[in-house]
Amino acid sequence: MTMLMLSLVRALAVLLPRLVHLATWLLARSLNMPQPLVHATGVFVFAQVYAVEMRVGKALCPLRLWRQLQSLFR
Repeated sequence: MTMLMLSLVRALAVLLPRLVHLATWLLARSLNMPQPLVHATGVFVFAQVYAVEMRVGKALCPLRLWRQLQSLFR
């Protein structure tokens, strides 16, 4: 990596947590809720969405669909 790329990566690594904190603070402030509650709710929603996506992804797996189709025609 060049020095420019390293400096950009370092700047992003420093700014990203601050931007997430700012976004959480602004959302908590607009919803009139404590910031830790907003953060915990966001983590919970992310985990639930990830679980649903994985479940749907398994259900729509091409190999699994192919096996189910084959079993229907037997």
